[in-house]
Amino acid sequence: MRMIKSRREFLTLTACAATIPALAIKARADGHATTHTVRITNFTFEPANLTINAGDSVTFINEDSAPHTATADNGAFDTGTLQRGQSATLTFNGAASFPYFCAIHPSMRGSLTVG
Repeated sequence: MRMIKSRREFLTLTACAATIPALAIKARADGHATTHTVRITNFTFEPANLTINAGDSVTFINEDSAPHTATADNGAFDTGTLQRGQSATLTFNGAASFPYFCAIHPSMRGSLTVG
């Protein structure tokens, strides 16, 4: 493991690391994959039903006071437990339909369709 020796080196590395996500966002804006957001709030998924293109990503953000998951009925994906303020991003590469639920609160339901 390499040690950072100065504040200047730390700031340079931090600036470089911050550029990488910006480059990824620019590539998506050129007409390729898109990242969609599903907010978990008031014990619901918003939007509850989402249709995306193959190659797109979905970020699940827990804005609720309780922990939640987004878990596919068939086990194809699971965000794991998300506490308030946590998120998980998943990428979907093939056409499919995924009904999903919260494993902690099974009455919370949603569906994701990948075209």
